[in-house]
Amino acid sequence: MVSRRTADRQTAGQRLISGWHGWLDAERAHLPLWLPVALAAGIALWFALPWAEWRQAALLAALGLAAGAALAGWRGLLLLAAICALGLAAVDVRVAMNAHPVLAVRQFTMLDATVEAAQPLPFGTQRLILRAAAGQRPGGVERLSLRIAAGQPAIVPGSRIRARALLSPPAGAAVPGGYDVGRRAWFDGIGASGVALGPVQVMAAPTGGAAQWLAALRSAIQARITAAVPGEAGTVAAAFVTGQQGAIPAATAQAMRDAGLAHLLSISGLHIAVVVGGVALALRRLLALWPWLALRLPLPTLALAGGALAGLAYTLLAGAQVPTVRAVIVAGIVVLGMMLGRQALSLRLVAAAAFAILLVRPEALLGASFQMSFAAVIGIIALYESAAGKWLSAVREDEAWWHWLARHAAALLATGLVAEAALAGIGLYHFGRSGLYGVLANLLAIPWTSFVAMPALMLALLGDLLGLGWFWPLAGWTLQRLIDLADVTAAMPGAVIITSAVPGPAFAVGVAGGLWLALWRSRARWLGLAGVAAAVVLALASLPPDLLISGDGRQLALRLTDGRLAHARERVGDWLLDNMAEAMGSDAADALWLGQVPGARCSGDACVADVRRGGRRWRVLATTSNYLVPRAAMEPACRAADIVVADRRLPAWCRPRWLKLDRAALAHTGAVAIWLDGRRVAVAADWAGDRPWKPIRRG
Repeated sequence: MVSRRTADRQTAGQRLISGWHGWLDAERAHLPLWLPVALAAGIALWFALPWAEWRQAALLAALGLAAGAALAGWRGLLLLAAICALGLAAVDVRVAMNAHPVLAVRQFTMLDATVEAAQPLPFGTQRLILRAAAGQRPGGVERLSLRIAAGQPAIVPGSRIRARALLSPPAGAAVPGGYDVGRRAWFDGIGASGVALGPVQVMAAPTGGAAQWLAALRSAIQARITAAVPGEAGTVAAAFVTGQQGAIPAATAQAMRDAGLAHLLSISGLHIAVVVGGVALALRRLLALWPWLALRLPLPTLALAGGALAGLAYTLLAGAQVPTVRAVIVAGIVVLGMMLGRQALSLRLVAAAAFAILLVRPEALLGASFQMSFAAVIGIIALYESAAGKWLSAVREDEAWWHWLARHAAALLATGLVAEAALAGIGLYHFGRSGLYGVLANLLAIPWTSFVAMPALMLALLGDLLGLGWFWPLAGWTLQRLIDLADVTAAMPGAVIITSAVPGPAFAVGVAGGLWLALWRSRARWLGLAGVAAAVVLALASLPPDLLISGDGRQLALRLTDGRLAHARERVGDWLLDNMAEAMGSDAADALWLGQVPGARCSGDACVADVRRGGRRWRVLATTSNYLVPRAAMEPACRAADIVVADRRLPAWCRPRWLKLDRAALAHTGAVAIWLDGRRVAVAADWAGDRPWKPIRRG
């Protein structure tokens, strides 16, 4: 006879199973939204596992889980596990198809190459993407990036050039777990980067080709816009049209990021919507002026088709970057849905676009651009598919004007809040900072960009085609007002939240919580808030490193007790300094030279700093010149130090009390992060593994 307690347990279990099935039935329409999430999980797993055997084991585990789910009849789990395995395999296929040589060591060389693309940079410098001539490829490298100094004429894509250059392997991550430049360069097919030494000679003019024609057109438009609209407004105007942001001054770009307006610089949904909608509206009005055509053909369909083609042309002109491709795919499906009389804008549409992009370019998942564009769109659509969003967007007859105005103002505010909430965590993870007043700035900036700046820019371009340059001052004025808004917002007290590097696990938990909140519709969706809260706790609990050492040993950064960063060499590159400051949760603008810090002593050859952490004193010694220090001075300094850092190979008699990080050691570790309290060390090799863009040997 079954006891009462056993019967109660069986009843509770049955209720749990019944509730589970009921919830799945209620959410059945939203289950396909998790397919691109499963694909992204497989891709993220591939990039998180540094060694090939680990990735192979993960693939076999996903396939085994899929097989087990098939035997058990769990179709949902079968599909998710299979798609996860597809994500792992997609990266392997992408890596195999993209295989190319990477320069091993720095070298001087005479380049003979064809210019594939030319990107303007601040202060008149340029970056060229080159394809080296057959038989003259340094280290076997076919494509490379070359920076040329200011004062030289702009070089047109398709030209054949010759230059003496200093080439280096693409840089790796500046800090362990940080942004990997080498990975981005490798997926772009670039095997080396360098600087031109002296003038670049143009040996032959462009020979043609669709890709070269587009690149040359992009460069010509860039040059025309910056000539017609001088200053920072011109560089922003050019970015709106060509997608090239390299020429935007660093201060302007930083102000746009701090004000939460950086998304306006990347050609994405807003820009595509303005172009497609504006062209479609203009075409419909123009075609309606021809009565014969209006009576015989469906003008709305023709106008929408013309708008879609304009969006596609805009995408090709802007270089078909991930946000632009995502936006034009979404716009194309929306236009098709409107032609068929269907509601096209939905989370399923966004899921389809994400799945297509990730399957073809899985590395896009790691980019801030991909994450931000999809996070904002998912958040906004989820808002308007909810009961509150439907109330805000509902069309009501005989509604009082003040009620209509209040409801639309509330909708605009809610949209901004949701978008900023979706973007804040991603900004903190990638950049270590996030704008606090982005919602307010976007309430002004998005309407201004959509209805004033972009139309003025389109009008100026159209006028230029007709030989009329009257509208360029207007376009420049509208964009300068946008920059002014960014400057004012970024300068407000407390405008920027700065944190140390957010750990990858915390970011993953936060993303999972956000997706759970956005993709489900039942009350269970609110469990996603627990994931977001857990991510915040994990991020706050992580401590920034006390020391950071660059992969070449030339730079050491120390976190001071007040949170500022102190660097060992008086001169340090902006890119490296920014990355180190982000990892430590400090502002690069507040960084100072180690020789200015009390308790530190610097000479022309070395810096010594005494650091107090965890109730004890640590001594750090870093060499800062290329000159050899006599053994009589160096050997006792090594013995007195806990950590010694050098960009050269140190002799065996240099024996610090704990760590010796010289050229030989750093060749195996890459960049190093150190937490003194727990004597914990993290190295870039833990993330680099055996990937083809930055292989580091184990041991």
